[in-house]
Amino acid sequence: MEIKQFEDKNLSQYSYAVVSNGEMALIDPARNPQEYYDFAKQQNAEITAVIETHTHSDFVSSHLEIHHNTGAVIYASKFSGAEYPHQTFDDGDALVLGTISLKSLNTPGHSPDSICITAIDENGKEKAVFTGDTLFIGDCGRPDLKDRAGVITSVSTDFAKQMFNSLRGKLMTLLDDVLVYPAHGAGSLSGKSISEKNSSTLGAEKISNWCLQNLSEKDFVKELLTDQPFFPKYFSFDAGLNKKGAESFVESIAKVEKRDPVVCKGCANSLNPKVFIIDTRPQEQFKKAHLINAVNLMNNVKFETWLGSIVNPEEKFYLIAENETVLNQLIERTAKIGYEKQIELAFLSEYGNTVMKPFDSSQLQYNEDSYTIIDVRNDSEFKTQKTFANSINIPLHELRERVTEIPVNKPILVLCAAGYRSAAGSSIIKSKLGEAVQVFDLGEAVKNFKHELQKQI
Repeated sequence: MEIKQFEDKNLSQYSYAVVSNGEMALIDPARNPQEYYDFAKQQNAEITAVIETHTHSDFVSSHLEIHHNTGAVIYASKFSGAEYPHQTFDDGDALVLGTISLKSLNTPGHSPDSICITAIDENGKEKAVFTGDTLFIGDCGRPDLKDRAGVITSVSTDFAKQMFNSLRGKLMTLLDDVLVYPAHGAGSLSGKSISEKNSSTLGAEKISNWCLQNLSEKDFVKELLTDQPFFPKYFSFDAGLNKKGAESFVESIAKVEKRDPVVCKGCANSLNPKVFIIDTRPQEQFKKAHLINAVNLMNNVKFETWLGSIVNPEEKFYLIAENETVLNQLIERTAKIGYEKQIELAFLSEYGNTVMKPFDSSQLQYNEDSYTIIDVRNDSEFKTQKTFANSINIPLHELRERVTEIPVNKPILVLCAAGYRSAAGSSIIKSKLGEAVQVFDLGEAVKNFKHELQKQI
C-alpha cells in the first residue's frame, strides 16, 4: 500500500491517493484533477474509486469529473444528499483496493455526512485513517457551518455534541500507531487552531490535541464553539456545488472571456459600472493608477479565501492582473472555489485616472484623533490587541456591507495586521464613498506601531 498526500497551500487543503496492486483510490480530490492523473500514470495504476469524506464547503471537488473521465465509482455517505452518481459508504461498508481495503466510519459533527476512512493492509491491520474535517492535527472540525453565516445556534451545539461522541466513540478506539491524515492544515477556516504538521498518529494526538483530552461533553462543546473563524460568503455556495458535482475544470476555465488584446487601454468607458472590479496588482502599482471603483485584492497565498469572502456567490466581477501569466493563474485559482463563471471579463490594466495618495505614518504619533481609524482584522484579532485606542473594527469580509457605518467627518485611515487586508479595505471604502472622502492605507507601517505598543507594555 502506498499513500500519497497532495497539498493545496492556497486553501490549506490535503487530498490523497491510496495505491495497491495497480488500483488507486482518491480521497477528497481538489478541483483540478490533473495531478492525480499524472500520479496514476507514474504508478501504472487505474483510478477505481473516489471517496468524499463529506460535502466540502471550502473548495470545489473534482469527484464528478474524475468519475466521467475514468469510470471510477464515487463513494459518499448516505447522509450527503449527493445528486451525482455514487455508492453510499457508511458504517460497516468497505471497498477492496488491490490487496487492501478501505472502511468507512460515520463521524458526524463537522457535518451530518462526515465519514472517516481507515486503510487496512493485507494482514488486516489498520494502518491509517483519513479523517476529513473531523479530526485535524491539533484540532477538530468546526460544527457551525450548517448555521446561517456561522451564527451559533442549537444546531451548532448539537453538532458539537456529535463531534464529542464521534471522536471518542470512533477515532479514539483505533490503535495509537494508526497514522492520521486530515483534509486540512494550518490556515484553513474549517478549524481554529490547526497545527502546521501535515500528519500525525492517533497516539500523538491523544497526548497533544485538545479535542481528545479528558473533557466533559459540556466543556468540550463550550470550547469548540468559542472563537471559531469567520464564515466566508462562498462556503454555502461551494457546498451546494459539490452536492451536485462541478463541471470539468479545463472546460470551465476555457469559457472565461479574456480581452483581446489582453491589455486594456482606456477601457473604463466600455465597462459596466455596476460590475465589481477586482484588481490583483501589487498595491504600489494600484495606488499609482487604477480604474475608478476598483478594489485591490492582491495576488497572494490567500487570494481564493478573500475573493470568496468579499464577492458574493453568482456576483459578476472583472478580474485584472499585472501580466498574462498571472491572469491565467488567477482564473484557475478562482475556479478552485467555483467562482470562474462569475468573471465578466479578465484583462490587464496599468491605467486609470484614480490614485490613492501615500500616507505619512509619522502624522499618527501625535495626531491619532484626527483620523477615523478602521481596523479590518477579524474580531478575534481585534479583541486580542487594539493597535489604536479609538479604532473601529469592521472585519474585511463584512466591509462592503457596512461602509455606511463609517463616520466621514474626518479622513479615514485603514489598517490590518500586515498590509494585505488594509489594501483591500481602503480601496473598498474608497470605491463606496467616492473621491469626496479622503481614504488612506496604513499598510505595512502598522508593524511599527505594534512594536511601539510592545515597548510601552
